[in-house]
Amino acid sequence: MRVLFIGDIVGSPGRGAIKNLVPGIVRKDKVDCVIANAENAAGGSGITPAIARELEGYGVDVITSGDHIWKRKEVTEILLDDSRVLRPLNYPRETPGSGSTIIETPGGVKIGVLNLLGRTFMQAVECPFRTSRAEIEKIRKITPNIFVDMHAEATSEKIALGWYLDGLVTAVMGTHTHVQTADEKILPEGTAFITDTGMTGPFDSVIGRKKEQILTRFLTQMPVRFEMAERDIWMNAVLVDFDGKTGKASAITRVRKKWKN
Repeated sequence: MRVLFIGDIVGSPGRGAIKNLVPGIVRKDKVDCVIANAENAAGGSGITPAIARELEGYGVDVITSGDHIWKRKEVTEILLDDSRVLRPLNYPRETPGSGSTIIETPGGVKIGVLNLLGRTFMQAVECPFRTSRAEIEKIRKITPNIFVDMHAEATSEKIALGWYLDGLVTAVMGTHTHVQTADEKILPEGTAFITDTGMTGPFDSVIGRKKEQILTRFLTQMPVRFEMAERDIWMNAVLVDFDGKTGKASAITRVRKKWKN
């Protein structure tokens, strides 16, 4: 079995990369399921129901998110209506939507997806460690194939979660920093891990935004409107191979592919 996990999709350039690159990768690499973090897919911040459906139309099976999920008020509609669009599990129980889902591949294999939000240098939410363990116990009664999106700022928190969940899930994929790390590995008990999957969007930028505006903010400390960059568009992702019966990962491979638009 093989899953393609795509790093943070940023704005319309990132969505264009998904539209033009994902179908070919799915065919060429025999991908069974596509998971993508898309919390920045709407103009670089947030996601709308229309954009979620657009990405699903391009072949994305499950959409994960993070701290920017609430930037667009209409997102509540898709969170309530579509179980394939997730908000972080460790928001309060009263929060609309779900933090996990289980899908079935065309081949009949069930795959669970779990979305978590880190706390270090970020907002105060429930503990991602304890929250994830309870949810994983529920999912494992249905399937051992579980993919976790850990959307967090601190590398230490993401690495710690990888060790904490080793052997309980198929993969722990870090997101949020928009910079792909080179530490992909299979942990001792069979869990694939990478600290950050990276960004899908314009790289002639500062993590997706026009670099001139970001520089002005750093140099002056004055409020500046950040706009989407448009050039040098790449898709960052990972391919995870695993045993669909045991949920154990056997390989993790970084993907970095340019969209020549």
